[in-house]
Amino acid sequence: MTDTSSDTVNPSVSSGLISKAEFVALVASMMALNALAIDIMVPALNDIGAAFRLTDANDQQLVIFAYVLGFGTPQLIWGPISDRFGRRAILLYCLIGYAICSLLCAHASGFTGFLIARFMMGVFSSACRVVAVSVVRDVYVGRGMAQIMSMVMTVFMIVPLLAPGMGQLILLIAPWPWIFFVLVTYSVLVAIWSVFRLPETLSPENRKALNFVTVFSAYKKVVTTRVACGYVLASGVLFGGLFAFIFSIEQIMREVFAQDHLLGLWFALVVVGIVISNVLNALLVKTYGMRFLSHIAAILFTCLGGLNCLLMWQLGPVFPVFMVGMVATFCTIGMMGPNFNAIAMEPLGDIAGTASAALGFASTTLAGFLGYLISSQYNGTVLPLLLGFTALGASAVIILLVTERGHLFERHA
Repeated sequence: MTDTSSDTVNPSVSSGLISKAEFVALVASMMALNALAIDIMVPALNDIGAAFRLTDANDQQLVIFAYVLGFGTPQLIWGPISDRFGRRAILLYCLIGYAICSLLCAHASGFTGFLIARFMMGVFSSACRVVAVSVVRDVYVGRGMAQIMSMVMTVFMIVPLLAPGMGQLILLIAPWPWIFFVLVTYSVLVAIWSVFRLPETLSPENRKALNFVTVFSAYKKVVTTRVACGYVLASGVLFGGLFAFIFSIEQIMREVFAQDHLLGLWFALVVVGIVISNVLNALLVKTYGMRFLSHIAAILFTCLGGLNCLLMWQLGPVFPVFMVGMVATFCTIGMMGPNFNAIAMEPLGDIAGTASAALGFASTTLAGFLGYLISSQYNGTVLPLLLGFTALGASAVIILLVTERGHLFERHA
């Protein structure tokens, strides 16, 4: 499929209401709600486990998994709702809900109540993710969307770059509940920014009726559109590796490498790899195309995962080798995320909210389950994580081959 090279398809941004730079920054801030809710928690997992007297150390992964579980499936509901009522109102209501649930987490008296509040945080955050991708698709198309998404991801990655370090800094001066007060503050600031600066990008004539037939037809279109369905599945499978890393990295750094005191630094180094590849993708995508870059990246992800697994098996837990392998592997993600999003969304512009929801569902719920499945196999070594990377990468490449009928690396698309 050939994608268009047109840039703007909706004058909302270029009309002077909001500049392209501010649009990118605001969309990145919406998406960062999710990253912040996950990554800032990583240094606090052990403290939270101790506070709630968890007997199994692997149970601390539920702090993140409960949030991911809440984040995934509700997107399938938020998508059609945003296609009916528009983007701004849904965003603002859910930012308020996110703040309230953060406060409930900070004051939870039991682990079950804490997990329920974390789950609901994910539910409200999922709407922000749907709106963020939808407004980009409302305004941009094809390689223009891929370029904007790369710019968004570059700005957005500042949060996971800094979040673990922020978490560690907070823990140095205050107990772990204060992390949630930071999340409350952030969501309120994004809400204020959105109220005054974000225009409604969904025009009245493009709004869809909200009933079973319309919603079912929209999701049927997503599932039956070969390219959209294939890239949604590939995205979910590949991003399972990202979640597996997030779920297990605190234990790996603490128990395997004794580097937990520098967790924020090493986590940031991995994120830098993603940032660099996002920048490269934004520079190269209009020249080489979304498929060419993302297909190469998917194959590299698989090969690097296998190579790192082989090295760790032969050499043992050598920390510099492990980190170089992680940074190299995660460099490929910046070439896949924005391009997979744009390719999947391109034929579904008339149902952008629903399409965004389906993509978000796959890249969080499916990825979250796969990531938890891999991380729960943690046995005191890094091999389960690296074997998982390799298996997920190979599975995604197979999905891409089937989706593209064996024709990968097309530069015109």
